[in-house]
Amino acid sequence: MIRLLALLIFCGTAVAALASPVRIKDIVEFDGVRSNDLVGYGLVVGLNGTGDGIRNAPFTEEIMSNILERLGVNVTGEQFRPKNVAAVFVTAELPPFARTGSTIDITVSAIGDAKSLLGGTLVMTPLNAADGQIYAVAQGTVIAGGASVEGEGASVVQGVPTAGTIPSGARVEREIEFDFATLETVRLALRTPDFTTAGRIEAAINAAHGGVVARMLDPGTVVIDIRATGAPSPAHAMGRIENITVEPQSRARVVVDQRSGTIVLGEDVRISRVAVSQGNLTLRIEEAPLVVQPNPFAEGETVVVPRTSASIEEEPGIGLAEISGGTSLSEVIAGLNALGVSPRDMIDILKSIKAAGALHAEFIVR
Repeated sequence: MIRLLALLIFCGTAVAALASPVRIKDIVEFDGVRSNDLVGYGLVVGLNGTGDGIRNAPFTEEIMSNILERLGVNVTGEQFRPKNVAAVFVTAELPPFARTGSTIDITVSAIGDAKSLLGGTLVMTPLNAADGQIYAVAQGTVIAGGASVEGEGASVVQGVPTAGTIPSGARVEREIEFDFATLETVRLALRTPDFTTAGRIEAAINAAHGGVVARMLDPGTVVIDIRATGAPSPAHAMGRIENITVEPQSRARVVVDQRSGTIVLGEDVRISRVAVSQGNLTLRIEEAPLVVQPNPFAEGETVVVPRTSASIEEEPGIGLAEISGGTSLSEVIAGLNALGVSPRDMIDILKSIKAAGALHAEFIVR
């Protein structure tokens, strides 16, 4: 108990360092400067017998017939049974200010029972936005991120061979209509709304321009008056403002991942005075049934006699210890690590401290 107290209280009384200043462009989104999602439905050909089964994916036959009809091949009434084609969804992100003729990356994902897209080629596929208009056309060789091997009696799959990417696989055919040059005001939307951070952004921009240029509307929005900046255009104004550095502020937060045992905590997390006691209890029950058979040529039946072994083991844990008020969570974690506490036990301890109302932070469990 004395050792734990020493570790928890004196394991590292280092003063928390101030947050490093970051550029405004890294913590805000500019109003109107956003990407748009695109989606399309296409066909991957040239697969080595790993495509869709036509009986299980009739839509593959339908799209293949449509493509051949557009190419002038009459397939009316014909039945296809190829194994080298697969129906796929094609998704992409159209970046802001993308111009006609520029290329973007795309992701290809099988929607049927295809086993792999390795070595396949995506046939020309139009990509639509939410308004139903075609903004890009995709085509190219699929680069899958997995491997699939199959034999007579077994198969092995590593990664996800039914999904892949095509770098620069789509060409922009239509531009997003947005006249950025005519804007008189531009709003900055904070990715993590916070009153303190928004106020610091306002102060930093006004100080850089020597006047009232920025105005905080709410914890998530700061509006910029383009005319007050003296810049010849909104693009010039944003180019100056986005590189101004500020020191962001955020809420105290603890994030734990139960599957991997990962614990991420902020520097502002604090723990009030609390006592902690932790131990592990393991129950083991093993069944080892015994089969009793009658002697040869004797009358009788085979009987299964149950044999059960039960035990309870208690592993050594942390005895009752007291954490002084105002202790930072980083000091507590360092002390628990020094005692050899496993990450999963550490997560359980943090949950209990939060339930007791002694952990002053937002606790997020994933």
